[in-house]
Amino acid sequence: MKKDVLVSISGLQYEIDKDEPIEVISVGQYYNKNDKHYICYDEMLEDSDDVTSCTVKAAKEQIDIIKRGANNVHMVFETGQKNTTYYHTPYGDLQIGIYTTKIQIDEEEDKLLLLINYGLDINYNFVADCQIQMKITSRKQ
Repeated sequence: MKKDVLVSISGLQYEIDKDEPIEVISVGQYYNKNDKHYICYDEMLEDSDDVTSCTVKAAKEQIDIIKRGANNVHMVFETGQKNTTYYHTPYGDLQIGIYTTKIQIDEEEDKLLLLINYGLDINYNFVADCQIQMKITSRKQ
């Protein structure tokens, strides 16, 4: 995989949007270190000029998503585990719980596919079963 990549992230919350995923596409950087995949990219907030820097660290058993900027959070996804964290937003802080039911990582020469299925609760109240799909592809030079 090349260093310069295109990052496509699709998210779905089953109880809330039914089958209408939210999709973000961005350019980013990829590297592999100690058998872990690192993807770095920026996200723009809707209706704002604020930028959030995102880092995804993917290994066989765990995927971390770290966001810093307008939104701040460090989400840890581990199959069969529940992890709790605080999601800091411009509108206030939320305590979120993440119960990961599936992690799948598929590697190809110029493509990396990540799939995460998890249950989400906010302030100890179940919100939805969710899915995140990430497709990272080498950019054409």
